[in-house]
Amino acid sequence: MIKNNSSLSLLEDLKREDLEKKRIIVRVDFNVPLSEDSKVKDDTRIRAAVNTIKYLLINNCIVILMSHLGRPKGTIVEKMRLNTVAQSLENILQRKVIKLSDCIGDDVQKNILEAVPGDIILLENLRFHKGEENNDPLFAQQLSSLADIYINDAFGSAHRAHASTVGITSYLPAYAGFLIAKEIKSLDKLIINPEKPFVSIIGGAKVSDKIGILDRLVEISDTILIGGGMAYTFIAAQGFKIGKSILEENQVDYVKKLLSKAKESEKKIVIPEDVLVASDFSADSNSYNVSIEKISRNMFGMDIGINTIDLFKKIINNGKTIFWNGPLGVFEIDKFAHGTNEIAKKIASLQGKIFSVIGGGDSIAAINKLGLDKKFSHISTGGGASLEYVAGRKLPGIEVLRKKDEK
Repeated sequence: MIKNNSSLSLLEDLKREDLEKKRIIVRVDFNVPLSEDSKVKDDTRIRAAVNTIKYLLINNCIVILMSHLGRPKGTIVEKMRLNTVAQSLENILQRKVIKLSDCIGDDVQKNILEAVPGDIILLENLRFHKGEENNDPLFAQQLSSLADIYINDAFGSAHRAHASTVGITSYLPAYAGFLIAKEIKSLDKLIINPEKPFVSIIGGAKVSDKIGILDRLVEISDTILIGGGMAYTFIAAQGFKIGKSILEENQVDYVKKLLSKAKESEKKIVIPEDVLVASDFSADSNSYNVSIEKISRNMFGMDIGINTIDLFKKIINNGKTIFWNGPLGVFEIDKFAHGTNEIAKKIASLQGKIFSVIGGGDSIAAINKLGLDKKFSHISTGGGASLEYVAGRKLPGIEVLRKKDEK
């Protein structure tokens, strides 16, 4: 079992005298979706870092922020610069953010040395340097030379052993920020004695992306509701025709074994009874609600059906702990977002009666669009990291923050 939150070295444990006038370098997760003109489309991850930033400002620190954006693979990609991220952060904080054109080098050092307590400095995209993803010691040391203390508040990158998440901790005192502390505390409530019944809702396109979490959820949850594109591999595994719907043929045997494992342990895996099918992936397509026995060969499965929505709602209504990762249909197209939206509304209606955690960028985008983000107990900013943590895997960026006597 993963150690709980108490074993982390936490920012909140530091006293004001430990922080005052110090240069604090903070790994944040500003890997946000951008529009075609490079504007921030969803600032959820930026807002998630605000509590740690404000706390450091209150304690009279020089705040140095670093993040990656996209996958530039060690080269400079102009559209992946953090300029618009800096503007978004300025709007949220209502104060100036000093955006630098690199994250290491003489000019960066000069700007840091000239900074005064209360300044907020945002370094350029870490992944413009190959040393970041390679966890290169020299690159990590160059980052560490900018500061006195390191704070990791980028849970979305905690499953990566990169220079800014792992390597830097060899050179600076390292602590978990408020976001990481909240993430671990919330996710621990799922994996350490969760209140029963524990209902998991797993969607998204591929079974292969969710193997680790499905194996774990069969052990710790009471019921798993399956939706999204991956549902059709489950449907096919039970002998039904799925038309042109997504199918991972190489995962059918795995699904059969998972279903058998669940049955043996008296757990329930619930697949859709009916689905919304369409002639193609467009808003103009002809669509019909059909039972899973009647998916025709020329149709695509696009969403869970009306009866399935009602069934899922009844199961959720009896739950006490809810974990949701992945949309239940092609939610980007409004006519195929009904299942995802209805399940989101159902969980939100139980606010105060259940403990609910949602993770994954697409799932979060869906509830943000509905304005339901405040109705969930916890929204995890790290889709991949949250899945790995709940699956029982150690996250490199978290393990290096463990108190030394407990590692």
